[in-house]
Formats: sequence, structure tokens, C-alpha cells
Amino acid sequence: MNNEKNLFHKLFVFEMANNHMGDVEHGLRIIREIASACKGFDFTFAFKFQYRDIDTFIHPDFRDRKDVKYVKRFMETRLSEDQFMALKEEVRRHGFITMCTPFDERSVDRIERQGYDCLKVASCSFTDWPLLERVVKADLPVIASTAGTSLDDIDKVENFLEHRNKKFALMVCVGEYPTARNHLELNQITLLRERYPNVPIGYSTHEDPNNFDSIKVAVAKGACIFEKHVGVATDRYVLNAYSASPEQVSRWLQAARETFDMCGVSGRRADISDKERTDLRGLQRGVFARKDMPRGTRVETSNIFLAIPNAEGQLTANDLSKYAEYTLKRDLRPNEPVMFAGLQVHHLRERVAQIIDKVRKVCIDSKIVLPNRLELELSHHYGLDRFEEWGATIINCINREYCKKLIILLPGQRHPVHHHVKKEETFQVLYGDVTIALGGVVKDYRAGDMAVVERGVKHDFRSEKGAIFEEISTTHYKDDSFYEDEAVVRNKNRKTEMTFWLDWLYKDVL
Repeated sequence: MNNEKNLFHKLFVFEMANNHMGDVEHGLRIIREIASACKGFDFTFAFKFQYRDIDTFIHPDFRDRKDVKYVKRFMETRLSEDQFMALKEEVRRHGFITMCTPFDERSVDRIERQGYDCLKVASCSFTDWPLLERVVKADLPVIASTAGTSLDDIDKVENFLEHRNKKFALMVCVGEYPTARNHLELNQITLLRERYPNVPIGYSTHEDPNNFDSIKVAVAKGACIFEKHVGVATDRYVLNAYSASPEQVSRWLQAARETFDMCGVSGRRADISDKERTDLRGLQRGVFARKDMPRGTRVETSNIFLAIPNAEGQLTANDLSKYAEYTLKRDLRPNEPVMFAGLQVHHLRERVAQIIDKVRKVCIDSKIVLPNRLELELSHHYGLDRFEEWGATIINCINREYCKKLIILLPGQRHPVHHHVKKEETFQVLYGDVTIALGGVVKDYRAGDMAVVERGVKHDFRSEKGAIFEEISTTHYKDDSFYEDEAVVRNKNRKTEMTFWLDWLYKDVL
């Protein structure tokens, strides 16, 4: 048997049911011909039988009745325990998993005694609680079909199996034999996969065996187990309308394999092929010098233009990001391509992520309720490398005739001297400590304290242990902050702007 961890991965189950017709030799033929049809397919295969303790399963007054459909069929196709063992051993000889559906408690005893690999619960038994109580006592994985079952009952059985630590899977199934195309209800695969994300979901099929479309849809929807009734037509035995011949099984498996190939990998991003990378690269705009750019110039939108074609090794529009700084190591003339070999590259993403982690801690410690959507701005007046020393984090809440911001200071962080001409602002400390200098007068502020900053008044602030304060002001204008230090004025890239949802406090955002 395959390792149980992989048992439900691309598992194809062939349901013998009563298609052995009570004839062991015919049953052996079915197994052998289906096994031959499976050659060359890299799937896991299982043959499944059905066990009923006929002497107790059928009421004694009905055993000789010919007018009751299922009684007649079960009595006519009855096999002894030794005969079923012969079929089971033939399945194992071909390397298939052995599986059996019990319809009564005594049949579970028999399955355990005969050493089957897996138990199957039929749709008609899905809420047969006496049988389920016996099934879960068997040390075997369980596959359960859900045809004709309400979602509430599926919830109950799923909980029942999960709470007993069973390895189990659920099968989407329609209990019509055969099932019309417009009754296949393949969307139920999506429903069960979303409702029970940790449970393998399969598809048990009873459609016309010449329908090879449904297996494609089932694979594409993420089913991982596939079950089909199988048989072999002979001069003596006629195949029913929902059982597949070996040739149909081969075509069914081929349709599944082609669909798996088309769907590709699951649960992760697909690998990028060299051809895909080359084809996409040819459509990307290259970065070119707009004007003379001497060595030491930082690459910015003001001094470049973007166009095709790009050259191998050239900087492209896709490489431009606020998290990467490019500085020329050589002079460039107008229209020349900007090549990686001629650049000094400074990656900022990791540095910004470090800063965000520190800001996140202050926010969590403060227990202040923040807006659900955050327009967040890092002010790094002397560069990101000195952010913990000089800077601030600003959450822009609203900017109309009135304006509200939240200012976050890390422990030991300062904001340099500046003033505003157009706006007047009021600070109110919400958390931590802030030292504010207003017109040269220095004062310490604590949570609840307020400070009014009038137009034209130079001010700066700092925090020893970290702080959050609210800034309420008239309209904010981007050109209305005038810094005393010329080094700050010359730094045209002193802000990094980001948009976050509130869950940034609890997960990585970069």
C-alpha cells in the first residue's frame, strides 16, 4: 500500500460492485484488463469491492423474492469469503490498493480480518450511525460518499470523523445511475473544498462512461480522488450504462492526465520558464537617459524615459521601485540605455520592512484603535539609514478644509526643526512621551496633553520611549513644510508612502 500520507493524492478507484456477476473468473478478468488499461499512468490505483453479510443484511422473508430489485441482484451475485479473497489477492498482485465498502457491521469485521487497505462508506450509509460507529473503530483510512446528503449531515459526519482522529476523505457524488450531464453538480467540489479546507475532496462518478469532460472539470476544481464503476462486456455479461470498459477507463485516465498537466502545480506559484521570461522581457520598456547624466546622478523619473526595445542587461521599467535606488557609476548621454553594469544599486525593501516592524510594535503596545485602511508615510529626513534617529511615521487620516494625522515616534526618534506658512496645527498626545520645542521653548508632554502650533512658529519634537500623537490642523499642503537644515531641503526623496489594511499589524506586508 502507498504511504498513507499520499493515499488520497491522485487516487483512482475502480468500483467492482456486483459487476463480477457472482463469477470469480469474470471478476479476475475485470481486474486484469483494468490493470492493463492503467499501465503508463503515474497515478495511485485502487480496486473496490462491496461486502454485505447477506444472511443478516436481507430480511429472511425476502431472500427468495425475485420482484425486489436489489434483493434479486445481491442474491444472484453472492460470493463466498474465499472467492472474494481470490479477487482481493489479484488486486494486490497488480500493485493496487485494496478497498471495500461494508454495508453492515459484520462486513467491517470481515474487512479487518482480510487485511484491506481502506474502507469506503457508501452514500446510502453516510448517516448510518451504527455502521459509522463500527467503521471508526477499524484502524483504516475512510472515504465517504455524500450523494443525497444535506450539508448539515455532512457537517455532522465530518466532525464525527475528525474528532476521532480518522484519516478520511469526502466524495462528491450524485446517486443517479446513470447521471445525466446536467445533474453532475460539479460545483459541489468547490463547495466542499472551501467548507472543509483540510479534508481531501474527491469525485465519485456515475455518468455515461463516454463522458470524458466531467473528469477534466473535477481535476480543474481540485478533486484528488476519482471513482468509477468498471466492468468487461462479454457474450454472457452485459455492461450497465454507468460502468466503464477497459478502453473507456484508459481514455478517462488520459483525460485526467492531460488536465493535471494543463492545471500545473497547486498551492504555490508556478516556476517561470526561460522561454516565458525571455518572451516577457522583450515586451518590457527599457530605461534611457533623457539628458546628460553625470556619474553619481540618481536615476529618477525626471531624468529618464522609457521605451522599447530593451537590451540584455538594461534597467527596465519593471525594475523601478520606491524600494530600490539606482545611482550612476559612469556618465550617460541623452538616449543612452541605463545598464545594470553601470549602476550602484541600493535595495530598500528589507530596510523598510525592519522599520515597519518597529512601528508595528509601538502601535500594538499603544492599544490605540487605528483606521482600517492606512495611508502610511515614512519621513526619513536624512535617509532611511538614519530613520531611528531622525524621522517619523505619519498616518494620513483625512485632509479637507480640516486635516487629521497620527504621528508615530520610535523610542529615541527626533523630527527636525521646521515651520508651516499655510496651516495651523494642534497636537494631542495619545500614548507615550513627547518633548516639543515651540519657538525655542521646550516642554515635555504626556498622554492627554495638547500643544497648539501657530503658523510660522518653528517647532521640532522627539520621544524618549516612543509615542503616538494626533495632529489636527487646517488643510495640509505638500509644499508647506520649511526645514531649517539645508541638508533636509536638499533631500528630495525623504518620504516613502505606502497603503496598508489594518491587518498589517499582524502579518508581513512587504
